[in-house]
Amino acid sequence: MPLEVGVLGYRFMGKAHANALARLPMFFPDAPAVERSVLVGRDEDALSDAADRLGFDATATDWADVVDDVDVFYNLGPNHVHAEPSIAALEAGTPVFCEKPLAPTLEGAEAMAAAARDAGDDVPAGCAFNYRFVPAIQYAKELLEAGELGEIRHVRGRYLQDWLVDPDAPWSWRNDEELAGSGALGDLGAHTVDLLRFLVGSDDLAGEVERVSGHLRTFVDERPVEGSDGETRPVTVDDAYSAQLAFEHGAMGTLEASRVAAGHKNDHTIEIHGSEGSLRFSLERLNELEVHRDGDRGYETILVTDEDDPYVDHWWPPGHVLGWEHTFVHENYEFLSAVASGASETHRPFEPSFEDGLAAQRVLEAIERSDDRGAWVGLE
Repeated sequence: MPLEVGVLGYRFMGKAHANALARLPMFFPDAPAVERSVLVGRDEDALSDAADRLGFDATATDWADVVDDVDVFYNLGPNHVHAEPSIAALEAGTPVFCEKPLAPTLEGAEAMAAAARDAGDDVPAGCAFNYRFVPAIQYAKELLEAGELGEIRHVRGRYLQDWLVDPDAPWSWRNDEELAGSGALGDLGAHTVDLLRFLVGSDDLAGEVERVSGHLRTFVDERPVEGSDGETRPVTVDDAYSAQLAFEHGAMGTLEASRVAAGHKNDHTIEIHGSEGSLRFSLERLNELEVHRDGDRGYETILVTDEDDPYVDHWWPPGHVLGWEHTFVHENYEFLSAVASGASETHRPFEPSFEDGLAAQRVLEAIERSDDRGAWVGLE
């Protein structure tokens, strides 16, 4: 029987995941069969139109009517609605896939992770850090686990966008602390923190982050309300952040993100420097991985599109590049496969889990706490 999927949210992430669900049977024939059963939202007219476009059989305006009636629940709503529906679904024994950051606050993330633990291993709870599923990132992970870079010494991560450069750009929920939790820190920094944990966070490499020093800044204090006659609302989150990290095995980290970096559309760059080499990845060139090994005069650019590269055998011939939307297909394939495996002997645990989302949230919270205190702080 197909897995019946209920989805909360139909805008940006709703479209991305609905597209991924539609692509799965075409390119991943071993993926579980899925029905896009019900789409959840508040505006009935907009919801009905979205359900038609995204291929959902039915709609609902209350998530509470859905979480116990579907086989899988996708929580793709704004940050402030991540906790309550996800916890309710897990308490009903329904696997949950939740967008990042896991919650707007550390307290909310802790409650969600606790609900996932209580639900048990056969009820997967995944956090949607889709950049883990870029083939070049998977390739980088293989190099690091093979010890190709030696002892990890310094990691760098930046995520720069420019959609809020204009002070007249309209206010949205992403500008409100109560709704979003934080600004560039949670929206963009969560991705960077998770990628670095994924790549070097094991005991064999840099280990977990132990302490941080952070700085947050808001450059535009209020923004106009779209469609109003001159009304504005205050901006209560950061426009940009920077941070220094200290990892448990001695490596250091440097992070930054901005939503007011003119000329940068979606510039997510990761660098990892070790005693025997370095690697560099940019989301704006996501089919490439730059690698420098001991003795090289410079970086070698590896095009990660060969048939034996991660996930690529499901798509096109070598050199026919993949895009951002393909990362959602990969993570949906892995998550739904974990759901279908259930408590069987071939159970496939899914990562990033709610525990990974919580771990990232602890780093984000420490960066905010450090900014507030003006000092290095340890993770709680």
